[in-house]
Parts: sequence; structure tokens; C-alpha cells
Amino acid sequence: MTGVRRFACAVILALAASVSATTVHAQSVVTDRYDDTFRKYSKRFFGPAFDWRLFKAQGMAESNLDPQAKSWVGARGIMQLMSSTYKEVQSKNPDLGEINDPEWNIAAGISYNRQLWRQWQNESDEAHVSDFMLGSYNAGRSVLLRAQRVARDRALDSRFWPSIQTVAPSVPRWRYSETLTYVDRIKANLARMDSKGKVTAK
Repeated sequence: MTGVRRFACAVILALAASVSATTVHAQSVVTDRYDDTFRKYSKRFFGPAFDWRLFKAQGMAESNLDPQAKSWVGARGIMQLMSSTYKEVQSKNPDLGEINDPEWNIAAGISYNRQLWRQWQNESDEAHVSDFMLGSYNAGRSVLLRAQRVARDRALDSRFWPSIQTVAPSVPRWRYSETLTYVDRIKANLARMDSKGKVTAK
């Protein structure tokens, strides 16, 4: 290879690395653009005392707050909702518009969280309701009910999230590491926020 060709290849590789780095950096940017929407629907579905930042942290874990995000299974938007789930939520909230609209996507995600919260209130310890809510948002409620059965079989308190973490590898048909990592990521995202929802560097 001639010196000119070597130089050209080096330039191309450097440019590629630069583009790649720019893409990664762009993907890691967190915006406050939707904070008012998270506040509004957290207050609507959970009340004014609830920490709205939890749902922003969830949106970060789901899509990095990208309204155009779409998963390989078809989950869409900031809160990565399946069309079937969105229609279910929409049937109870007829004012919701299209799933691709960031406001309605966030609203539906928080409404769905509220549904899960209610379902777990009597089946989990008060301190762990949010863990069960978030875990079932990711894996489905039936999976966590199975995990609770396994925990009880092992004489563990199934109402505590740490018990679910302990028995997770023994629960059939559950990609448990994905769910446990998901809940941990949301908590980590929340820990990075100040009281106004501004996200600090890692």
C-alpha cells in the first residue's frame, strides 16, 4: 500500500470513529423537553405527592426519551408501549390521541403504571410496590406472580423485591436478568437527577 493510500485509509477510519463517537454521544443526551408532561400525568394518575421523576427515569431506561424509538417486537415511543397495551389504556382514557404523539405515549405509560401499582398494592410490601410495578411493566405481571410462588416455596417473603431477585434464576420462562437490570437502571437514572429532574453526568 502506498503512503497516499495509507493516509487516505487513516483519514477514513478517523472519520468513521468520529461519526461513531458522535452517534453514541447523541444517544446519551437526556433532555428536559418532556419534564412538564411527566409532571402533568404523574399528578393526574398518582397524585401531586408522587415523585414524577421516577417516570422520567423509566422513559430514559425505555427509550432514552426518544419519541421515535421502536423495538424489534414493535414497542413504540418514549415509554415503549405495545399497540395492544396502548389500546387497553386508551379504552380507559378516551382523551388519549395517537401512540406516536410523545405526550399521549407518556400519559399512557404512566396510566399503565398506575394500573400495575394498584394490582401490586396488596401483594407487595409498601416499600417495594414501585419495584414490582416497574418489574411487571417490563416482564408482565404473570411472570412476577410466578416468582412470588417460588419465593414462598423457599420460605421467603414474596412481598419483598429482594426475595424476587434471589429466586429469579429459578423462575421458568423468564429472562430475569433483563428485568432486574431494567429496574436497577431506572433507580440509577433517578439517583442521577436533582430535585428538578435535571440529570447529572454519570
